[in-house]
Amino acid sequence: EVMLNPDGRLWVDRLSEGLSDTGELLSPSDGERIIRLVAHHVGAEVHPGAPRVSAELPETGERFEGLLPPVVSAPAFAIRKPAVAVFTLDDYVAAGIMAGGQAETLRQAVADRRNILVAGGTSTGKTTLTNALLAEVSKTSDRVVLIEDTRELQCAAPNLVAMRTKDGVASLSDLVRSSLRLRPDRIPIGEVRGAEALDLLKAWGTGHPGGVGTIHAGTAIGALRRMEQLIQEAVVTVPR
Repeated sequence: EVMLNPDGRLWVDRLSEGLSDTGELLSPSDGERIIRLVAHHVGAEVHPGAPRVSAELPETGERFEGLLPPVVSAPAFAIRKPAVAVFTLDDYVAAGIMAGGQAETLRQAVADRRNILVAGGTSTGKTTLTNALLAEVSKTSDRVVLIEDTRELQCAAPNLVAMRTKDGVASLSDLVRSSLRLRPDRIPIGEVRGAEALDLLKAWGTGHPGGVGTIHAGTAIGALRRMEQLIQEAVVTVPR
């Protein structure tokens, strides 16, 4: 991940080395030029009244988040490169990150069509683990309808429909509802972060089990509480 701070310093977060200062400086004008160029490529407007750009870079698919004043003192952005290869459950075991028994438990949970919510903070490897679980899903004959905001999840299932949101056109909630009409066996989702949590919970619990998704939370209990909070965005009383 490459990050520009408002002070012009460029930082790089590498999987092998972690976060480091490159020692390079980018002028505010160059930072703004990059943000405007990305906005132009995706057909978005960026100006003081709409100072935020969320996009994927053309062709290569890196996730881009750019900000201009007044929400920041000077241009800032982050460019996140998607994973090239899937880190499998066996790879987790080989690297000593996960015990063999833990990997087998997850593998069996996928086979048994358990709903799995991967919880963690920013840049903790939620997407990497989700892709490892989707690699197990790909070994089944299930029809998979995958939903996400940006292209991060990798699923090699032979019977796959991948959908992505688009601002002002289709939200996560819209796509969850559409997915139910596509005869899915499983509905994985990139990140649960809004009112779509209720639609997703209903889908996972009534005829479409075996879902996989990510959520920002520090603990397992925290993930369930976060789900409850998100459901409250759709209804006042959370169904039990």
